[in-house]
Amino acid sequence: MNRRQAVQKVALLMGGAVLGAELFIQSGCKPSAKEGAQAGAGFFTKDEIAFLDEIAETIIPRTTTPGAKDAGVGEFMNVMVRDCYTPDDQEIFRKGLDAVEKLSKEKYSKGFMQITPEQRSELLTALDKEAKEYTQTTAYKSKKETLYKEEIIKDSVEKAKGNFGYVKAVMPRHYFSMMKELTLLGFFTSEPGATKALRYAAVPGKYDPCMPYVKGDKAWAT
Repeated sequence: MNRRQAVQKVALLMGGAVLGAELFIQSGCKPSAKEGAQAGAGFFTKDEIAFLDEIAETIIPRTTTPGAKDAGVGEFMNVMVRDCYTPDDQEIFRKGLDAVEKLSKEKYSKGFMQITPEQRSELLTALDKEAKEYTQTTAYKSKKETLYKEEIIKDSVEKAKGNFGYVKAVMPRHYFSMMKELTLLGFFTSEPGATKALRYAAVPGKYDPCMPYVKGDKAWAT
């Protein structure tokens, strides 16, 4: 199973709405010259990738199994944001990095890379709560409903023209939702995540939709 297949499987388990995953599955997110300069090489610096690694490691820390840094999740996020995100989503994500650093300094008088693991966990837990509340606001729900109705109309018009592959508008995500989503996707589609955090069978046997699960067992990667 290659990484594209793994991304497809994990995206389905996460609800099938992972930002950028559909493009990755279909085309590998290979950018064209028309997609702008931000889609080129080196979207994040080495320091920013290290920052992303620490955010990811806070979400999935190393225990008896590998953590996010062991799986190179920071670099995975770099590639996904660079090659699979729209310029608008790239901007939200980049500003999100600045926001995490700013919040860390406001709350702990130190940057994110200098605070303790406990403080990092506390900060990201608060951001996770904020991200969930973001999608529950009246303004967000109203805008989402309006956009959905507009898409139904546009879809009907495009199909009448014989166009079936146009890019649909999506609601902007909270930056931490993006970070958390890519952390999970990057980790569980990596070799360490799939073979050590999950159970992996290189040559799986017959399909059994009702495999018994014992509490404490690892989930299957295959």
